[in-house]
Amino acid sequence: MKTPRAWHVRLRELPMMYGSRQRPPLKRPVWIIALVSMVCMFLIATYVYPIRHSAVAACNFLSSRGCSNYVDILSTPSRALTDDEIYSKVVIKEVLKSPLQSKNPKIAFLFLTPGTLPFERLWHKFFEGHEDRFSVYVHASREKPWHVSPYFIGRDIRSDKVVWGKISMVDAERRLLANALRDPDNQHFVLLSDSCVPLHDFDYVYNYLMFPNVSFIDCFTDPGPLGNGRYSDNMLPEVEIKHFRKGSQWFTMKRQHAIIVMADSLYYTKFRLYCKPGMEHGKNCYADEHYLPTYFHIIDPGGIANWSVTHVDWSEGKWHPKSYRAQDVIYELLQKITSIDESLHVTSDEKKTVMLYPCMWNGQRRPCYLFARKFYPETLDRLLHIFSNYTMV
Repeated sequence: MKTPRAWHVRLRELPMMYGSRQRPPLKRPVWIIALVSMVCMFLIATYVYPIRHSAVAACNFLSSRGCSNYVDILSTPSRALTDDEIYSKVVIKEVLKSPLQSKNPKIAFLFLTPGTLPFERLWHKFFEGHEDRFSVYVHASREKPWHVSPYFIGRDIRSDKVVWGKISMVDAERRLLANALRDPDNQHFVLLSDSCVPLHDFDYVYNYLMFPNVSFIDCFTDPGPLGNGRYSDNMLPEVEIKHFRKGSQWFTMKRQHAIIVMADSLYYTKFRLYCKPGMEHGKNCYADEHYLPTYFHIIDPGGIANWSVTHVDWSEGKWHPKSYRAQDVIYELLQKITSIDESLHVTSDEKKTVMLYPCMWNGQRRPCYLFARKFYPETLDRLLHIFSNYTMV
């Protein structure tokens, strides 16, 4: 049986420097000065000579606070801000620059489901042995779930009806975040559906999410009818079409960003009123695909990764992504998904432009995905077998 593999920072992997007793004492300051000078030159070059697409990777390597300052310098408002925008920017700036620390940092797993979770037994195996590093919250919109794992018992929150494509989907996400934020140890938040499964062991996922100072929120520009074609001028002046973005709703989010989402009423209201099915001229806008990508593109673009760590296959070109049956679930499928190291977006205009960007994690190219969907309940036994015999790497 092969053992699970997970990567993490080890002390022996860090470069160690020892002083030599034979080295003249006057040389040591010279080396220190040279090292500090090189670091300073690198930081100055990052800010003075930025490459547009590399800016995200550079910001991820630094910090969200550094990225916020970088964005503030470059994005001088082209118009006078409204009072609400000024109030919002003040709150956001204060939250982003305030360090949030915990002696026992945890990941909050937020399950958005209509009822019982079909993969609860699989998630139990994933969580087992890591009880002090995670918490679970379940929002069941249709019926009370039946739980088989002690990690899920008593973790249901007050829920409400969720209608696909409407603002109620965003409301459910915010409701989950609000409950999870009550625990100060929850430092990162993962939104999952009832059809989601883990692709790696817990240690791998924990390190991947907790070490970089970034939220994994999908965000890209789609000039086509299923992107900017959904925009409404009623969102002006706060939301201009040049800032309108699209992305998968399945996010992971650091605590500062979760607080900002809960504090937002200005941009949320714009999407609640003007991004919904049956808009003017037959437009159908879906807030769960546009609110968070647009919001974070406006308020902290350097603080998000621009891709989701939850894999979904849209290659069939249908309105819904590919779903996996029991016969589809083999080791090679999961190996293929976990080997993907580029994020893929395709525009909805006539050009069907394909955009491929490397998934950069702390300045290094890494596999993109930690979770995957859409799996039918019938795949549970196969997934349990694979997960038990070889942690999906």
